[in-house]
This record gives sequence, structure tokens and C-alpha cells, in this order.
Amino acid sequence: MAPKRRRADQTTPPPPPAPTLRTPKRQPVVVFAHGAGAPSSSDWMVHWKEMVKDALDAIEVVTFDYPYMSGGKRRAPPKAEKLVDHHLGVVKDAVAKHQGHPLILMGKSMGSRVSCMVANSDDIDVSAVICLGYPLKGVNGTVRDESLLQLKVPTMFVQGSKDGLCPLDRLESTRKKMTCKNELHIIDGGDHSFKIGKKYQDSSGVNQLCAESDAAKAIAQFVQNSINES
Repeated sequence: MAPKRRRADQTTPPPPPAPTLRTPKRQPVVVFAHGAGAPSSSDWMVHWKEMVKDALDAIEVVTFDYPYMSGGKRRAPPKAEKLVDHHLGVVKDAVAKHQGHPLILMGKSMGSRVSCMVANSDDIDVSAVICLGYPLKGVNGTVRDESLLQLKVPTMFVQGSKDGLCPLDRLESTRKKMTCKNELHIIDGGDHSFKIGKKYQDSSGVNQLCAESDAAKAIAQFVQNSINES
């Protein structure tokens, strides 16, 4: 007997499209260190923590307070070198919690200096360092570039064009001497905390929120490239 022929309306439906494969282990964990004068709970830190988490699709952005900042008392910070051990301990805890996820170190001002020092540790594997307002110029005018010149991991600087603690010409000279991959994103009109004056915004057409959003997007692209190349 001849086999029965399928009716036209009984054709086998096409297979459903393959689901998009999400690779959660490529989501970075970010350890974000505060600057000298304000704790991790400051409005600035909370704002940037949220922006970076969204832009990077980070599994977690870990913030913390250095010991001198704890207890709610405002004290002068010690030398950056004395903060490395505490910072490294926080990083190791984050790595243990999120094993297999790329590690990104990020810091505001002083926190970025310490992040660079921590990144040079042999105990951790860092995919990238993000420096928000790196304080290149010391109080006596000296260039604080020792830890930068030792870096081996991709490093990104986000700097305000009007940041007195990091003249862009000095940063450019330092970047040329660095041996690691490095990039610079400039926030036009921004100060050390990226704040853009109203007069400058009005005269130049620069918008504070847009400028910060552009910076976050640039950070995300740099981080993704660094993870892909690692």
C-alpha cells in the first residue's frame, strides 16, 4: 500500500529559535573604592555605583569604607600605601563570593590610587582598572605616577577637563610612559568630581547627566573589550 501523503496543513512546524545563551560568568564583579573625603554611602558614590552596575551589567558592585572612615568620624586619611591591605582583603572576599567572574577595580580619586596599587598584587587576577578622577598631582605639585607605571592590566582614566588634581597634559605624559593598555575619557567642563558648572553648561551645551551617561558607556565598552581580550 502506498504511504499516506501529508495534507498541506499538517506540515511540521519549524523548530523554535534557539534561546539566547546568557553567559553569567562573564558578568564582572566590581570593587569600587571611595575617595579621601566621603564614605561609600555618599550621594556621589551611590549614584556612580548604580550607573556603573547598569552600564556593565555587573553581578555586583562592591563598595566599602576604609578603616579611617568607619565609625562616622571624619578623620584625615593615612598614606595610600597603608590602605592597600584592607582594600585587598575586600577584593579577595568579592572574588571568593563570585568565583569565575571577571574582576574590575574602580576607585574615586584616592580610591583609584589604592586600586592601582592593589591591581599590582600577585594574589589576584584583575581584568581592568577604572580610575575616576585620578589625583595625579600631589599637594606639593609632584606627579604621583609610581603605581601607574607598574600596572600590567588595562587601565582607564575618566577625568574632568577642569580637574586641578590631574592636569591633562601631565596625565598624557604619564600615559605615554605606562606599559599597559590605557585609555582616557574626558568629561568636558568637569571638575575633580565631574561636576560641570551651570555657566559652562549653558555656554557649551554640555549636559551633566548626558556627560555622565557617556562616561558610563565608555567605561562599559572599555571593560567589555578588556574582558574579551583577557
